[in-house]
Amino acid sequence: MNRLFAYSFLTAALSSAPLALGSPFFQPGHDPTPQGKAWAPVPQLTDEFNGNALDGKKWQANPLGNGWTWDGRPPGLFRAENVSVKGGNMNVTVSELKEPVIKGKHKFTYQGAIVRSVHPGQPGWYYECRMKANATEMSSTFWLMTKGRTVKKLELDIQECVGRVSPTASEWAKEWDQIFHSNVLHRVNKHNPRKVAQQNQINTDTKNHERFYVYAAWWKSKDEIQFFLDGKHTYSVTPSIDWDVPSFIQMAVETYSWNPVPADGGMVKSGTWDQRTTKYDWVRTWQLKEAPAGEK
Repeated sequence: MNRLFAYSFLTAALSSAPLALGSPFFQPGHDPTPQGKAWAPVPQLTDEFNGNALDGKKWQANPLGNGWTWDGRPPGLFRAENVSVKGGNMNVTVSELKEPVIKGKHKFTYQGAIVRSVHPGQPGWYYECRMKANATEMSSTFWLMTKGRTVKKLELDIQECVGRVSPTASEWAKEWDQIFHSNVLHRVNKHNPRKVAQQNQINTDTKNHERFYVYAAWWKSKDEIQFFLDGKHTYSVTPSIDWDVPSFIQMAVETYSWNPVPADGGMVKSGTWDQRTTKYDWVRTWQLKEAPAGEK
């Protein structure tokens, strides 16, 4: 067994193993837990998706309402009916709309969904999900966003990828179906005249849709965010401003202009249900507490 295959086999096995809710998923040598501290789950932002319906006390599948006003980037419309919970996963399934939908000046011909947390996450917390991307030209994502116009508009993209690179994709996006990509974005509003983007990325060992990966970030402080792939610290970002506003988890499956769905509908139209579905096995959020006396 060569080293690359052995590493791939090990990480696949580790990321598929059932985990007791005792701590985040870290590989040996990559546990950043401070001395004297221990991780405790944040129940309102943690879900194993083992039921048969989305928990409305934790998640909102309706793209509009509760302060949210974005329901998709044309030509992909967000619709709550594309979200299901079964097989131990939260599933977001994409497809072609039966009839185009016109909203203002925009025409929507495909559909995905966005699931947002009801409760905000806080600085200092650790956010992770086990996700298997869909195999279409649309995205699979896990990120956080502030809400409201009276605060800085901050977006923390933990993972953003596509399932299949379109034949007409932008040149820089040619590997976005095999990527761990993270963004730290200070978006434009009254607090900021221009978008400031900081990012980092590496290639994954398989296409994102070929297996589940564990994507995670430790929002360590207002000055540092650490990113983890399958429990391994992969890179860090120092934000350009204080990253200190509570933010809501977002799981969006959408279309991109830089990876357009082909004119014939591509895999969004022709794929099987499994190929058209992004699967979230679990989402877990953790906060640091004082370690029990015997563990310090």
